[in-house]
Amino acid sequence: MKKKLLGFITMTLGTLLAACGVYFFKFPNNFSTGGVSGVSVILAKLIPDISVGTLVLIINVALLIVGFIFLGRDFGGKTVYCSLLLSLSINALEKFIPMSAPLTNQPFMELCFAVLLPSVGSAFLFYTNSSTGGTDIIAMILKKYTSMDIGKALLMADAAIAITSGIVFGPETGLFSVLGLVSKSFVVNNVMAGLTVSKSCTIIVSKDHSSTVCDFITKELHHGATVMNSKGYYTDEERVVIISVINKAQIQTLREQLRLIDPKSFLIVTNTNETYGRGFSII
Repeated sequence: MKKKLLGFITMTLGTLLAACGVYFFKFPNNFSTGGVSGVSVILAKLIPDISVGTLVLIINVALLIVGFIFLGRDFGGKTVYCSLLLSLSINALEKFIPMSAPLTNQPFMELCFAVLLPSVGSAFLFYTNSSTGGTDIIAMILKKYTSMDIGKALLMADAAIAITSGIVFGPETGLFSVLGLVSKSFVVNNVMAGLTVSKSCTIIVSKDHSSTVCDFITKELHHGATVMNSKGYYTDEERVVIISVINKAQIQTLREQLRLIDPKSFLIVTNTNETYGRGFSII
């Protein structure tokens, strides 16, 4: 239940971040960095009688059907919630905080926020295996059925939209949109890497302390440990090598405990962006 609640909070936060970035920075500047919001910006110019929020909702419904078919019921259910929340949030912002012009006269600064907020929001959603719909669904399908990562999949799915914005709104807006699109793929990948990173630990301890270290890893940190007997070349002493992968938040706890158990222990820590198996992602 705690894990489900955390996932729900993460989805909601990600969606609200995306809504704020889209409404306050993307729409007023006509930035079309891809996605349903990018399509809606273009269509709103061509069909002024329909609000942007309504266009987002209509396009999302069509793509949600595709998502249900290719990505399964679990993804579809989460995405229904996120896409509806995004559309309703944008409609609410249109009603209560109407905007007729950009917040500032600094388009590059606004582009940074137009890219940063939705990208971080999308990364949160991808982390919970959900999305706000739209081309995020296409990206998830490409990721599932090809070896392509999320950033490249988004780049391919959104490139045509960004280019079209240049035709509709002029070359300056088009160039800003392309710049924002490229930046978005990098931000999403980097945020995703930060959310999913684990710590691969190689611990070298004396035989007398190896059982205590393994017990701490398995019983306190709730992760597995692999043990190998070894011998120090320089000291000619019998040692034990323990290999374990733990969460990044647990590394400081492990360091402090090793200092107490065996002050002469040796710890090597490396980042792992993808870890599959019990306690982590399913293979």
